[in-house]
Amino acid sequence: MSLACSRSLFFMVFVAGALALGVSYYLEYAVGLLPCAMCLLQRICLASLTGCCLTASVHGPGRLGSFGYWLLGSLFSLAGTVTAWRQVLWQSEPQLHPGLCSPSLADMLASNHWMQVVSLMFNGSADCAHVSWTLFDLSLPEWSLLFFVAMTALSVYQLVRLLRFAFQRPLSGESSHPTLARD
Repeated sequence: MSLACSRSLFFMVFVAGALALGVSYYLEYAVGLLPCAMCLLQRICLASLTGCCLTASVHGPGRLGSFGYWLLGSLFSLAGTVTAWRQVLWQSEPQLHPGLCSPSLADMLASNHWMQVVSLMFNGSADCAHVSWTLFDLSLPEWSLLFFVAMTALSVYQLVRLLRFAFQRPLSGESSHPTLARD
């Protein structure tokens, strides 16, 4: 994989993540949809993935650096996948989770440790089970789940590709670095 190929791929993932973040902020501030706790966790995962890919595209890492960035990106997208999947499950069976409305994020951060806040956010609330917006009959968490699954699949594919390339050895005594054919 050439350096230009990895940079452009990181940049494309950055653009896709930035567009998804832009849509989420548009729906919050222009349309008036208030995000629940799980939506905020998904947004944090998306912002982390987007920031990681922006850093990688600016940095232009080699193979080892690309492996590290793809590994970090896959962790962020996997965390977003798990959070979105949990919210989709909550929305599919809302009567099984009659939770109370959660306090605001500022109130939770003021009274709890940040790990407790993440745990409370991941447990969800009655707000998380409410479907407030759909597009093509898919809710926002379902769209988030599709996006995060695609990003997880892409990053895992790139990790496997980098590992396969690293473990390829020449069959004979020739060099592992191909030379250019010259006239």
